[in-house]
Amino acid sequence: MAITPITKKIRLLIVDDSLFFRKALETALSADQRIEVVGMAVDAMDAMDKIKALHPDVVTLDVEMPKLNGIDFLKRLMPVNPVPVVVVSSAPIRVLDALGAGAVDFVRKPDVKDPNGMKRFMAELTVKVKIASTARVGKPHPHQTPLPTLRPMALSSNINRNIVIAIGASTGGTEAILEVVKDLPETTPGIVIVQHMPPVFTNMYAQRLDRICKMSVKEAAPGDRVETGKIIIGAGDFHLRLAKDVKGYYVRSEHGPKVSGHCPSVDVLFDSVADVAGPNAMGVILTGMGADGANGLLKMRKAGAYTVGQDKDSCIVYGMPMVAFNIGGVQKQLPLGDIGSEIIRHLNSPVR
Repeated sequence: MAITPITKKIRLLIVDDSLFFRKALETALSADQRIEVVGMAVDAMDAMDKIKALHPDVVTLDVEMPKLNGIDFLKRLMPVNPVPVVVVSSAPIRVLDALGAGAVDFVRKPDVKDPNGMKRFMAELTVKVKIASTARVGKPHPHQTPLPTLRPMALSSNINRNIVIAIGASTGGTEAILEVVKDLPETTPGIVIVQHMPPVFTNMYAQRLDRICKMSVKEAAPGDRVETGKIIIGAGDFHLRLAKDVKGYYVRSEHGPKVSGHCPSVDVLFDSVADVAGPNAMGVILTGMGADGANGLLKMRKAGAYTVGQDKDSCIVYGMPMVAFNIGGVQKQLPLGDIGSEIIRHLNSPVR
């Protein structure tokens, strides 16, 4: 007689100042057989005490709380007691700040005018709690330290200007993408990116990157040109595709059904880059759950593109890069902190 293995439950702490919302989360999340709600906290100080006492595997966190907001709470928590945190909020800028402070992922609070909003919200949060339970947080590695200032990233003047760089990421990807592109010089060829995020959030994310990066960054709009010094971020709920005309590369940003479970989909972007740019492309796949982008990266490699994947130790979730590596889509696997300089090295290489 076969014995069904016992799966360890995910120990969850809910942090929210609303009694109604705490109870609603407890009821919905406890209904999943893999999740056990071990406690609830009403504010950040209460949460800090309960994290120390209960040792949860995952924390859901409302960003807007009394006494100490969620962003400041994360900044205090992560250095001393790191734990995977899924942020619950409807404010894009606060979510991005939370991700920058160490949160693993986020879910938008439901629209009160949407009769099915709460049901969809709970379903999405349940999935993301499970994903967060596999995340690596608070485990620094030597390669995650900033590159020394003695090693500036510089491009030679005779690089291939016809090349396109395509990047895809999911869970943990907002900060991983920033790490890769923030120091790339203004002379870097055009970059197209898909990060799994909903509408509005992708635009806020693009604006945030634009303030930090040397290259200019914008959310995709139909017909945007892919040009030197420009980064284009796929818009939420729109697939991002590369296209080409007599003037050069541009993007198509179009509604469509989910592909590999997502819209925008990394596979859709990578497939189009393989078809349009072929060997004049570089593909990078970063941290994320699932397999979106793996088949597309393999297609890019078969078309002659150079492909790089983030390594296991530096990933928040080693899913997408792992699948891409296992099926042969990744030519070189690197720590996150080395990928930006690898882009420069490849562009400077006389043989591509």
